[in-house]
Amino acid sequence: MASYLLPHTLLGEGPHKVVAVHGWFADRSAYDPVLADLDTESFRYEVVDLRGYGEARDAAGAYTTGEGAADVLDLADRLGWERFSLVGHSMGGSVAQRVWPPPRTGCAVSWACRPCPRRGCGCRPSSGSCSPPPRTSRENRRAIIDFTTGGVRPRAWLDRMVHRSLAVSDAKAFRAWLDSWAGEDFHAEVAGAPVPALAVAGALDPALSAELLRGTWLRAYPRGELAELPGAGHYAMDEVPLELIRTVEDFLRADTDPEGSGA
Repeated sequence: MASYLLPHTLLGEGPHKVVAVHGWFADRSAYDPVLADLDTESFRYEVVDLRGYGEARDAAGAYTTGEGAADVLDLADRLGWERFSLVGHSMGGSVAQRVWPPPRTGCAVSWACRPCPRRGCGCRPSSGSCSPPPRTSRENRRAIIDFTTGGVRPRAWLDRMVHRSLAVSDAKAFRAWLDSWAGEDFHAEVAGAPVPALAVAGALDPALSAELLRGTWLRAYPRGELAELPGAGHYAMDEVPLELIRTVEDFLRADTDPEGSGA
């Protein structure tokens, strides 16, 4: 696997280091709604673009969660980060889960994501439920975003989310990433992992509900926890940014080494 330096934005000077990974429909700009209000005195965030997205839109690769995890670990090595926590949204949560083993990683936090069960994530490319056909890519992406946010978001917001998705992702990479996060079986890698692991569910997201996470995430991680955001769907960064920040950072703080050496 060829080494590749992921494009990234560094924010903060805190002792607790965190790598944040975006989801399937966006690049690292997905985190823009929360950046201004992060605790940059306690945390140092590295927000990355995966291959095929944003500044890495033209980067060659396999576009798999395993490759993405290796790229994240390589970036941490280049930064000299001996220990760090991971935050991932949706597909990015799958990438984050594969950056093991402890004690290299501190906490793992994912929202709108679940561990990969033995049969994959249950969203098959052949079903058409997640894979936008080329001729209706815009319409399908809009329908997916609308469905996973409870069908209650403004039309202009849905249109803006679709426009960004198309603008920041490479079409070939977009499809390859789907085949990876939807179909790969890596349950053996995460099952029983002793790291603190928080799953955040949006109450308006019918696809990845708190009930589903109880049967997947909490079974995989002995130290797993679950939080539900009542006003959020799949895109909590846009929908409830302050609630998301508070939930994630409170969890991360619980793992902060008081001497600053463990994060």
